[in-house]
Amino acid sequence: MFLRIREEIKKLHPAYFGLVMSTGIVSIGMHFLGWPILPRVLLWVNIFSYVILWIMNILRIVIYPRRFLVDMSDHLRGVGFFTFVAATGVLAAQLIVISDDILSAKILWYLGAGLWLLFMYGIFFALTVKKVKPNLAEGINGGWLVAVVATQSLCIVGCLAPPELGIGKEGSLTIMLALWLCGGMLYIWLISLIFYRYTFFILQPSDLMPPYWINMGAMAISTLAGSMLIQRASDSPLLLSILPFLKGFTLWYWATATWWIPLMVLLAIWRHGIRRFPFSYDQGYWGVVFPLGMYTACTFQLGQAIDSSLISAIPLGFVYISVPVWGVIFYGLLRRMVSILFD
Repeated sequence: MFLRIREEIKKLHPAYFGLVMSTGIVSIGMHFLGWPILPRVLLWVNIFSYVILWIMNILRIVIYPRRFLVDMSDHLRGVGFFTFVAATGVLAAQLIVISDDILSAKILWYLGAGLWLLFMYGIFFALTVKKVKPNLAEGINGGWLVAVVATQSLCIVGCLAPPELGIGKEGSLTIMLALWLCGGMLYIWLISLIFYRYTFFILQPSDLMPPYWINMGAMAISTLAGSMLIQRASDSPLLLSILPFLKGFTLWYWATATWWIPLMVLLAIWRHGIRRFPFSYDQGYWGVVFPLGMYTACTFQLGQAIDSSLISAIPLGFVYISVPVWGVIFYGLLRRMVSILFD
């Protein structure tokens, strides 16, 4: 058993924090819609998962430091480190929304901000200067957009956590606005490459990995961050002066996220239904759960921010998609854990 656990630590994917991202946002979405008990249960599940994943990654750094560093310059695995940031931000938001734990959330925000600086510039620097690089078809997928998710997660927590992270309302909200805009910039850059890869390279079922759902999820979390900024506009003369811009761009983000959903569903049908690609548990499937949960949460908050009853009604049905999908993937994780410990 210990050899199996050691082997799991050795090959642990950097993107495994997607488990925390997904569990956190599904919990938040249920809380927004008035579910009474399950959101708090998932909070405790998430705290446990977050701690265990940190322990496993610290052990990996200590026991296999070279593999850890090699991952950071790998075009497919390296971007998975952004889930460290996004998971930290989502858990911080979950603590605020569900348990009103502002202090812990602030500590997590500063941790996430430090990780964001480390990974944002460390990973993109490493990918830029490495001598041997894959071609576009082999080197990019939707997982790259977790860089956007990580950036927007910090914006959301910064908007939720008064008294303004210790730097005052105006200064804090200006930083959150800058993060939101940087996230949008990253999305435009990266989605252009991803869409080009979609339409001008042959796509095999094995290429269509679950993190491609982050195409939608990155826009959904950008919508949520924009909705938070809109709701905080009265606290900042700068935000108030650009409120029409905030509303317009946030609606654009939401419309883009919505546009992606039918295409992702069709591609999933093509992959598993037509091409018969087998379904088995993989950490990458948390990259499906997170966008579904985030779409529920962001649509609810957008409806509140712009006072739209039509948009506010959508999450009432969508939550019944995100919660069962989370349950199916979590069941797969439990089966995987049992096989590691007892087989």
